[in-house]
Amino acid sequence: MSLSKAEEQLMQILWKQEKAFMKDLIEAYPDPKPAPTTVATLLKRMQDKDFVDYKQYGRSREYFPLVKKKDYFSKQVNGFIKNFFNDSASQFASFFTKETNLSKEELEDLKKLIDNEIKNK
Repeated sequence: MSLSKAEEQLMQILWKQEKAFMKDLIEAYPDPKPAPTTVATLLKRMQDKDFVDYKQYGRSREYFPLVKKKDYFSKQVNGFIKNFFNDSASQFASFFTKETNLSKEELEDLKKLIDNEIKNK
């Protein structure tokens, strides 16, 4: 299950804060800030998708993520590679290195990362 753009933006805030009350979440948005009802709707949808939960303190709810940022983005990237590059990491790597205008240094850094991963396998 994935998040809408608006849900993902809110999730980014929650990942950064780790746990937060509604007012903290709204405060973290850039201007113009969304209405509390909008944020409440997003949180409810994200809760239904099992991305967030909350602890009740009197009338206030402290929200926290149920999904780790790394896990979510790993799943998104793998889905992207599967859908757009026929599940081929090498097709994705070829496209990425050619189409993103990486500098020689950035390509060398990527090569080091790949070489380290090969050593660790």
